[in-house]
Amino acid sequence: MLKPEKPAEEATRIETLRALNILDTSPEERFDRLSRLAKRLFDVPIALVSLVDENRQWFKSCQGLGATETSRDISFCGHAILGGDIFLIPDAALDERFHDNPLVTNEPYIRFYAGCPLTVPNGSKLGTLCVIDREPRDFSEDDLALLRDLARMAEQELAAVQLATMDELTMLSNRRGFEALSRHALGLCRRLEKSASLLYFDLDLFKNINDRFGHAEGDRALTNFARLLKQTFRESDVLARPGGDEFTVLLTNVAGEELNISIHRLQQAVDQYNKEARRGYDIVYSVGAVQFDAARHSDIAELVAEADTLMYEQKKQRRKPDGTDRVSIDHAQVVG
Repeated sequence: MLKPEKPAEEATRIETLRALNILDTSPEERFDRLSRLAKRLFDVPIALVSLVDENRQWFKSCQGLGATETSRDISFCGHAILGGDIFLIPDAALDERFHDNPLVTNEPYIRFYAGCPLTVPNGSKLGTLCVIDREPRDFSEDDLALLRDLARMAEQELAAVQLATMDELTMLSNRRGFEALSRHALGLCRRLEKSASLLYFDLDLFKNINDRFGHAEGDRALTNFARLLKQTFRESDVLARPGGDEFTVLLTNVAGEELNISIHRLQQAVDQYNKEARRGYDIVYSVGAVQFDAARHSDIAELVAEADTLMYEQKKQRRKPDGTDRVSIDHAQVVG
């Protein structure tokens, strides 16, 4: 077995890793979503977001493996952070560096490993996004490109730890976090020729809640709507609160009738909440829905702008001529 060497700038790398204050923290959806996606896309039993500490590799996110860390000396990821691209082992049993590694000869019986280094702005490689199989296999050029894209998304999430891209009230992404995640998600959709759709929400009459019941109740309305979004949409969808009483959801591989079904399912959840909560007001919203079109939308900003326009058009339609009381309609108009 060959132990991994230490990178030339190991002291800086460790200092950068420790400064994140991420080691030994609880699981986070932002990383778990990526490891679940990697596990599903590559059809492997194990997918990890691994951070290489001084003497161990610790798993910030782990799918398909019971352990939370291993010794750095036996880690595959310790080797992966020495290079600038994907570290690929098609069959560990035939590789002299790993054939007698305890992770190969015992649980989890690694035979295939592909790990892409996670690099932060100062150039330090803190860990990997990796996929593992118990059977030998090969990776195509498309597989390699997809793993790189997922790793770039994981890097964005590490950067988010530093840039505070989460909305503290709702624990959804804020505007900066949404833009970063959506940019990568749309890039994946383009590469894989998959559909994508954006929903842009605005809570109607939200100012009235604050004025009548106070800002604490307004915050409660925001957190409850965020909770309903999380319960309704998939874990792989990008949910955000860009600011105020506005929310966005980017759905990948969803369009047409499936998008309408998602909108209807959310409305059912909100109706049920309003029926049971009885807080003196209902949560009501307007929404603009747009399907991503690469010919019409050059970036996420254009997609958001179109959805925002449609949302305000719906908001106008939901009011009486005097502009005061809300007029109920069943669903959003989907454009795309």
